[in-house]
Amino acid sequence: MKKKNNYSYIGIAFVILVFGIIVIPEIEKRISNDDVSRQTDRSYEKPEVKKMSDLAFVEINGVAKKVPEFSFINQDGKTITNKDYEGKVYIIEFFFTTCPTICPRMNKNLVQIQNAFKGFEDFGVASYTINPAHDTQEVLKTYAENYGITNPNWNLMTGEKEAIYKLANEGFNLYAAEAENVAGGFEHSGNFALIDKNGFIRSRKDDYGNPIIYYRGIASESEKVDDDGIKEEISALKADIKKLLNE
Repeated sequence: MKKKNNYSYIGIAFVILVFGIIVIPEIEKRISNDDVSRQTDRSYEKPEVKKMSDLAFVEINGVAKKVPEFSFINQDGKTITNKDYEGKVYIIEFFFTTCPTICPRMNKNLVQIQNAFKGFEDFGVASYTINPAHDTQEVLKTYAENYGITNPNWNLMTGEKEAIYKLANEGFNLYAAEAENVAGGFEHSGNFALIDKNGFIRSRKDDYGNPIIYYRGIASESEKVDDDGIKEEISALKADIKKLLNE
C-alpha cells in the first residue's frame, strides 16, 4: 500500500510539473497580449483619460481664483447664479447697451465666437450690464435679439448696481465705473475672462511663462490688431475654449 501511494504522489507531481512548464507560460503570453481580458469580457474598454490642458490657473496669493457667487436677472426674467454655469466653459464680460464705443465691437466678437461653438451645450457667455438703471430685462432682451444672441447659455444680466460693480472690480478685477465726462457716461474694461467647467479663471501664458489673465475683446480676427497695434486675441480665445471643453 505504501508503494502504491508513493507512485500516486509521483504521478501528481509529474502532472503539476508539466502544467507549470507548458500551460502557465502560455497564459502569461496571452495576458501580455491582452487576449485573456478581451475573451473573458467582450465589452471591456479602457477608460478614456482626459488630460488637463496647458492653460494656467489665475492665482491670487497662491490660490487659484474662482468665480465669486452672484445672482442676477437675465434677458428672459430668470434668476441666474454662478451655479447655472457649473460644468460649462464660459466667457465673462461687462458692458452696457447704450455704449457708443467698445461694447458693440466686443459683442460682435462674442457673437462670432458663439456661432463658432454652435451645438456645444457646455459653452456659454455671462454678460453683466454696468448700467442696470437703464438696462432692464426688456432692454436686454431686445439687445440680444438685435445682436443675434441665440446660445441658451448666454445670459445678459441686470441687478443691483452695487453688486455688479463689486463683482467687476473686486471679483474679477475688470474695471467698471460711472464717468460723466466720457462717451456714454461709463468706463469699463474691454477684456474677457475665460472660465473653466469648475469655475476657475484660466488663461494661456505669455512668452515669459506668466498668465495673460484676460483676453482683449475689442479687435476682431479680421482686424488682426487693435487700435494700439496689439495683435487680436479672439483667435487665441477660441483655441483656448476648445482646450477647456476637452478637459
